[in-house]
Amino acid sequence: MKKLLIITYYWPPSGGAGVQRWLKFTKYLPEFGWQPVVLTVSPEDASYPQIDESLAAEVSPEVNVFRTPSFELYQLYKWFSGKKEVPYGGFANESRESAGQKLSKFVRGNLLLPDPRRGWNRYALKKAAALIREFQIDTIVTTSPPHSTQLIGLELKKRFNVRWIADLRDPWTDIYYYNQFRHTALALRIDRNYERQVIEKADQLITVSEDVKRLLAAKSKQPVADKIHVIPNGYDDEDFANPLPPDDAKITLTYTGTISESYDITGLIEALSGLDEKQRTQLKLRFVGKIPGTIVEKIRQTVPDIDLDLVGYVDHAKSIEYLFRSHLLLLVIPKVPNNRGIITGKFFEYLASGRPVLAIGPTDGDLADLIAETSCGQLFDYADAAGMQVFIEKCATGKFAVNSADKAQRYSRRNLSQELAKMLEQ
Repeated sequence: MKKLLIITYYWPPSGGAGVQRWLKFTKYLPEFGWQPVVLTVSPEDASYPQIDESLAAEVSPEVNVFRTPSFELYQLYKWFSGKKEVPYGGFANESRESAGQKLSKFVRGNLLLPDPRRGWNRYALKKAAALIREFQIDTIVTTSPPHSTQLIGLELKKRFNVRWIADLRDPWTDIYYYNQFRHTALALRIDRNYERQVIEKADQLITVSEDVKRLLAAKSKQPVADKIHVIPNGYDDEDFANPLPPDDAKITLTYTGTISESYDITGLIEALSGLDEKQRTQLKLRFVGKIPGTIVEKIRQTVPDIDLDLVGYVDHAKSIEYLFRSHLLLLVIPKVPNNRGIITGKFFEYLASGRPVLAIGPTDGDLADLIAETSCGQLFDYADAAGMQVFIEKCATGKFAVNSADKAQRYSRRNLSQELAKMLEQ
């Protein structure tokens, strides 16, 4: 089979959404003629925001995985900010910004470009060069964030003239928390130049939505749109092979993953308060993952009679169990500029669960189109409390039927891997 070198910072035992995309691609690509070779960072040296040891079992024994040391600049962040954990999810684990955190963000945005994980690059470059020679590899993929990983591909393209595919799972200088780094004009110019070079010099680019493709294409004066391919995230059928029934005690509305203060759920809280007393007491609102204390406090003050279940971070298999155990699933897009192209990875697992999806976000974005296409739920504007209330009542009384099983198959990891393999053959 043809060899494909995949250079990714996030790999098991890293947890979170970032690891899922290429973990699943490596699982299914061999079916379509491509043998992955994975280069990643040693977990002893990595700065992972989350750990999920269970994902190691999903790495195929047929996939060669190589790890290198790293010099992690996030150690400087910890020192400046006084925090023990690295930031993640748009700084969702930093509800109140201290003076030290402000300083650390300034350092991050002006001295550690494009990001603090660039300390891995020199180790990864050396190993990647050796792997290209050993396996006679002529096609490589770099996937980001961290976007510093794309600079590895940029350098390998210069040295070896390999075919280079840059996969950008998130925007670069348009990411919704980018302005928190307080870039100087010089730093902003440097970072945008890195981004532009990657977009122009990669042979092909992949991203996850049409609007992110639009953002990337606009970064260059060259005609690059034709080489940018949209391959969305998806779900693995095998993860959903053993469905479970919803909990019986209460109607459960579940959100899984990280949520921060930029995720505006004011309208949802108003919708919940608009339910009658009996409906509220029969409802459980569950958050599986990180949630700021300010949001928790607002929910408890506004709707104190709702059963609020704060689960915290769990491994991937357990998060899927929580989806099955729910009657209704909550999805929120950050209320930030350039959010029309945000389609969180969790949406596709929500889709696979067969539970109705209550989504909150831009009504003219890519997620709205996906929900309409798959008939899996309904998307509401942030302020549409009345619409959300009606939808919750419909779902609670069984008056909303999900009819998305056939349409969801397009987003299975196997089908998306086949789509990727066709692109690799071009």
